[in-house]
Amino acid sequence: MIKLLTLCTAILFAAIPAKAELNIQEVTSKSGIKAWLLNEPSIPMISLNIGFRGASTTDPDDKLGATYLMAGLLEEGAGNMDATAFKRAAEGLATSFGFDSSRERISITAEFLTKNRDASVELLKTALTQPTFDDTAFERTKAQVLSIIARNQSDPEEIASSTFNALAFAGHPYARPYRGTTESVTALTQDDMRKAHASTMTKDRLFVGVVGDITADELAIMLEELFGDLPENGAPLPEPIKFQAAGGTTVVDFDIPQSTAIWGHQGIAQDDPDFFAAYVMNRVLGGGGFTSRLTQEVREKRGLTYGVYSYMAGFDQADYYGGSVSSGNETIGDAIDIIKHEWDRMAAGGVTDAELDAAKKYMTGSYPLRFDGNGKIANLLTYSQMNDFPIDYPKNRNSYIEAVTKEDIARVAERILHSDKMRFVVVGTPVDVPSTD
Repeated sequence: MIKLLTLCTAILFAAIPAKAELNIQEVTSKSGIKAWLLNEPSIPMISLNIGFRGASTTDPDDKLGATYLMAGLLEEGAGNMDATAFKRAAEGLATSFGFDSSRERISITAEFLTKNRDASVELLKTALTQPTFDDTAFERTKAQVLSIIARNQSDPEEIASSTFNALAFAGHPYARPYRGTTESVTALTQDDMRKAHASTMTKDRLFVGVVGDITADELAIMLEELFGDLPENGAPLPEPIKFQAAGGTTVVDFDIPQSTAIWGHQGIAQDDPDFFAAYVMNRVLGGGGFTSRLTQEVREKRGLTYGVYSYMAGFDQADYYGGSVSSGNETIGDAIDIIKHEWDRMAAGGVTDAELDAAKKYMTGSYPLRFDGNGKIANLLTYSQMNDFPIDYPKNRNSYIEAVTKEDIARVAERILHSDKMRFVVVGTPVDVPSTD
């Protein structure tokens, strides 16, 4: 059966992108649970992508890491099954589950054959509603999380990221380590797991994307069966926050051969009319790999780094525009100066015709790669809902990219790019890069 599932997946990967367009439907169960569905009946399997908004941002200050640990325990025993029995039950159905948690999202994936739908849904429901958090699994998973935390304490990128978040979002849940600290995770109990489960995995935080061999009527029934017993409301979500850190540099002394730097300033929201202009602009500035200006100037022309990039970071309650670079302790200062210069050059002059054309061709041409599998499409359906995109967004996204003009980019670049407001966090022993704090 596992070989059959693999074969069906491979066939469906090829089948769905061949459709002229994605006919996405919104489905609502009798109690109001919603999902987006792409019906594809030609292959007898179904993919689910489930997201719960909030996640670790709702952890109490004295229970940091509770949601992250709880999510890791969802497949480690449920109902009357321990971890081994649960995995065997899934394998017996040729069903694949995935459980994960990040700062703002608990993510659950499932793939199963149509003929095993009812049994697979019942097994998944057991994991969602009846996790056991038994002693053995709890202690083992807690030890794994503590190992990750310990390893991150000597990882320059993790140090830079945690320092940056603490400065950029001071006083907000985004400033906290979402996996928790050694002290907070050590103190967590199984009762804390039950409380985290009840406060995060709730109907008002739920988003669902479904792709495969299931009709809208069948899905409405399945949604009720799978999620109907979840609590109605979760813990309050955090309030929106603007980028808090002023322009300048923070140096974290760390004895390593090269320095790692993260930078950022206030960004632009996804519902802003200029968002897609900024998105295309970033492709040219620092999000375009070897073709981006930052890579050309910092790596190719001067050999100061193996990698440099910029990104538009969007949290549910905050937005910033940032980037990252690593360079030798003696050269990180030069790399930072060049990055600031390129920030200013884009703000003052926008992009060329050739840069705009190349960015559009790549961004529209690579977009279909997001549809090369039912699991990827289900994830896109959930992602779109969680970002408040309209249901026709997957169909119209490329037209938004094509509509961007040089004038749009010049306007948004001047508006949002401010080198004097960039906050750099540098981890290492950089030469001639003093802290400005």
